[in-house]
Amino acid sequence: MENNKKILPLIPLRGLIIFPQMVLHFDVGREKSLLALDEAMLKEQKIFLTSQKEAKVEEPDEDDIKAIGTICNVKQILKLPGDTVRVLVEGKERARIVEFKENDSYFEAEVEVLQDEDCEDEKECEALMRSIKRSFEEYLRISNNQSMEALLTVDDIEEPGRYADIICSYIELKDEVKQEILEAIDVIERLEKLLIILKNEVEILKVEKKIGLKVKTKIDKSQKEYFLREQLKAIQEELGENDDEKKEINEYSEKIEKAKLPKEVKEKALYELNRLSRMGNFSAESGVIRTYLDWLIEIPWTKKTKDSLDIKKARKILEDEHYGLEDVKERIVEYLAVKKISKSLKGPILCLVGPPGVGKTSIARSVANAVNRNFVRMSLGGVRDEAEIRGHRRTYVGAIPGRIIYGMNKAKSKNPLFLLDEIDKMSNDFRGNPADALLEVLDSEQNGTFRDHFLELDYDLSQVMFITTANRLDTIPRPLLDRMEIIQVSGYTYEEKFNIAKRHLIPKQISEHNMKENKITFSNSSIYYIIEKYTRESGVRSLERNIATVIRKAITDIVENNKKNIHVTVNHIKKYLGAEIFDGDALNKEDKVGVVTGLAWTGYGGDTLPVEVTVMKGNGKLQLTGQLGDVMKESAQTGYSYIRANREKYNITEEFYEKFDMHVHVPEGAVPKDGPSAGITMVTAMVSALSGQKVKHEVAMTGEVTLTGRVLPIGGLKEKSLAAYRAGIKTIIIPKANVKDVKKIPKSIISKMKVIPVENVEDVLHNALIEENNDED
Repeated sequence: MENNKKILPLIPLRGLIIFPQMVLHFDVGREKSLLALDEAMLKEQKIFLTSQKEAKVEEPDEDDIKAIGTICNVKQILKLPGDTVRVLVEGKERARIVEFKENDSYFEAEVEVLQDEDCEDEKECEALMRSIKRSFEEYLRISNNQSMEALLTVDDIEEPGRYADIICSYIELKDEVKQEILEAIDVIERLEKLLIILKNEVEILKVEKKIGLKVKTKIDKSQKEYFLREQLKAIQEELGENDDEKKEINEYSEKIEKAKLPKEVKEKALYELNRLSRMGNFSAESGVIRTYLDWLIEIPWTKKTKDSLDIKKARKILEDEHYGLEDVKERIVEYLAVKKISKSLKGPILCLVGPPGVGKTSIARSVANAVNRNFVRMSLGGVRDEAEIRGHRRTYVGAIPGRIIYGMNKAKSKNPLFLLDEIDKMSNDFRGNPADALLEVLDSEQNGTFRDHFLELDYDLSQVMFITTANRLDTIPRPLLDRMEIIQVSGYTYEEKFNIAKRHLIPKQISEHNMKENKITFSNSSIYYIIEKYTRESGVRSLERNIATVIRKAITDIVENNKKNIHVTVNHIKKYLGAEIFDGDALNKEDKVGVVTGLAWTGYGGDTLPVEVTVMKGNGKLQLTGQLGDVMKESAQTGYSYIRANREKYNITEEFYEKFDMHVHVPEGAVPKDGPSAGITMVTAMVSALSGQKVKHEVAMTGEVTLTGRVLPIGGLKEKSLAAYRAGIKTIIIPKANVKDVKKIPKSIISKMKVIPVENVEDVLHNALIEENNDED
């Protein structure tokens, strides 16, 4: 057994299997392999060749090398350009690696020679060899890669194992299959495996031949049609027939080829072009087909812009173009950071919700600049027809694609930033609900195959970054809302408005009026004065209009009085804008009975909501005015019942609900009001009116009340706090469950206001009413 073991240099092969009795040449380029080859030339020109487990591994180690290979004689070495050597080897014997020898320069292993086992059943061997010969003959006849002379080469071989090895070297097989045969030491097993492989290869070749004949027939037919068409074209050119029509068809054909359309789209375009070529110019449908082809060619099916994933640059763009809106900026930066790592993140669907004028639409444009995407905007305000989203079918007169495909065509890329503006303003009628059509558009799992009725082809919207805007969420259908990530964009504080005006609005208006920056300048106090005395809004649109008015009047002043420049001060503001519109100091300057300031949330941001209650003789009737909604009416009735049940606590006469009528009024009666946050405001006003206790004028409150006197949480606390601050309120009473939302209120606001969290009505009344004994003190 010891004589069967040898220590030989080893070369791991990639994509090659060598059998005994097989002559093969291959190229050697790796340093270890070259050194092993040099060693082999010193040791009787013998080398052990085996296959790598993974061909992709550039520097294999012992675990990457298969155990069974072939001992070979090196017959010839030829040096090629570029440090590569071509080697001619002849396989001699199968061998198995017993162990690797320590050698840092090249692979060296002790190998054990594997002798073929004799056939125990000679008849079985003979039968297998005959079957293999027939299958091999059929293989050679069908295959065009091998000559029939190979059959003569194997005819004289009598040893079954060698017979299998030689035939295996002639067959084109995968490396895994060849390795299986190489590792088959038992001759019967090797012959059986070879027979199965041969029969399988013969069947595959038959199928390939059948497919080849089909393809050849189609090619011949295509060539014939091409030849005939060219002849027809030449005849028509000689006769001068259909020149214009053919020219148009040729132009469309060239456009289709240049457009780099997906396979399905190209097939559809060519089909429609073929139909057009068979129609006359005066056919009614030819115009429809031309319109359809124009759309197919112009839509960006494959064009993309490369995303800019520079996080610092994106953050700087967002900071430079917008002041505030930190939540939105942070979300965009997070999206870019994740995409930079994952490389395959689908476009997010963000919904910016907030009052008008806070910059929802303009920040979407800034995001497009930050991520280097084309920007396209689609307004959904007043859209009530489903076809506006999905398009009209081509059977309709004047059919066109929907506004989604129209927007993609306008964007000129398949991965733009697509802004769906005012998504809460959609409605529906007998023509369908556009919100239902948007469900597919805004679902990242479905919009990869968005189908427009006009195109009748799948269009991939999965790489589009959708951003939607809304003033309020309650008018958006829940299934649509579920597909979007909601980001609340709150109103601005005075400080934020000041910075926005100074950094953005004033330079913008001066530029629009074609003035040099040093011609008109604003003092800080003048900007604050406009904000405090002439605007009271969540956004900055009114502020921008007032700034534009000041600039126009300043320009007039410069022209009329030949001034070189104007530095706008508070006196200029009073002169240009006239009387102050808002006077925060005059709001509820004195404590009153039955008058309480509530806080409300609307689609236009937070607002103060005064509630007035008066008591008069009557028979216990509760009257509600001010165009209140059902929720506010129920809040008033709940509060009234609570007071009746707890009158003794608040020193209210027992017969008040029999001898007195109560009138609850919310001013600005022309404006509809509703919402679950005025409960404690109404209870406080009622108790004040019935007990005669005054309400502190600097206190405002928000919260819903139950029949047992519990104060329930509310939403929109940040917007309500901003409204209270704008109105000059010093103290706000909020439900205790909303304490977690206080951190969302800007520090510049919360530091100047006192926030009192309450759990029940008693806490509210204790902090809102002025007790009689305090007055006496």
